[in-house]
Amino acid sequence: MSKKIVATEPNPAAEQRLYRVVAAKIQDLIREENIKPGTRLPAERDLAAKLSVSRASLREALIALELSGIVEVRGGSGVYVSEKASAPSDVTEGGPGPFEVLAARRLIESEVAAIAAKMATDSAIDAILRAAAEMEQHHSDRATNEQADRNFHLAIARATGNTALVGVVETLWNQRGTMWHKLKEHFQTEELRQNTLDDHRNIVAAIAAHDAAGARQAMRAHLERVTKTFSRG
Repeated sequence: MSKKIVATEPNPAAEQRLYRVVAAKIQDLIREENIKPGTRLPAERDLAAKLSVSRASLREALIALELSGIVEVRGGSGVYVSEKASAPSDVTEGGPGPFEVLAARRLIESEVAAIAAKMATDSAIDAILRAAAEMEQHHSDRATNEQADRNFHLAIARATGNTALVGVVETLWNQRGTMWHKLKEHFQTEELRQNTLDDHRNIVAAIAAHDAAGARQAMRAHLERVTKTFSRG
């Protein structure tokens, strides 16, 4: 007689986001070392070494703790324990962290750009150019610039002629939640914004030239640079 196999539900704990694990470690450290509200935490490099985590994971965790009111990130000064830190609290963010999303985008959008370079029609290239021009035109208007950035990446996806890929890119973009925007608020610089415009010009040039390898490399270089900037500051 065969044994009946019973399906089990996924274990939420096994799927816990890394930044939530790191955030819990930071809260444990605050309690165990009795770090008082208003006190600055160790520098990021030292804290990452102390907790044996990467700078990127640490930074995600600190942003999540800031959004939960447990720490306060003061630009140019450091990270401080907030008045709420003594009360039991949980990290409110539940979706993928910014660096998870960037890693997925690096993998997927690099190939999307390569396919776009092969498949793009003149009208599709014009749409990409318009989105890039709009981003440059509204460089100083952050909200409009953000929308133009989204339009640029979606225009590249549409240039592939594959609606499933458009949906994937749009989903990845929509996963840039409150943690992403808070991270960008703290670590976005004018230099990064100018570099992004340069990156986009390189991507457009490769796609317009139907250079698949060049488009792939230009997109990957763009997303790698953003990742490095946001993880290292």
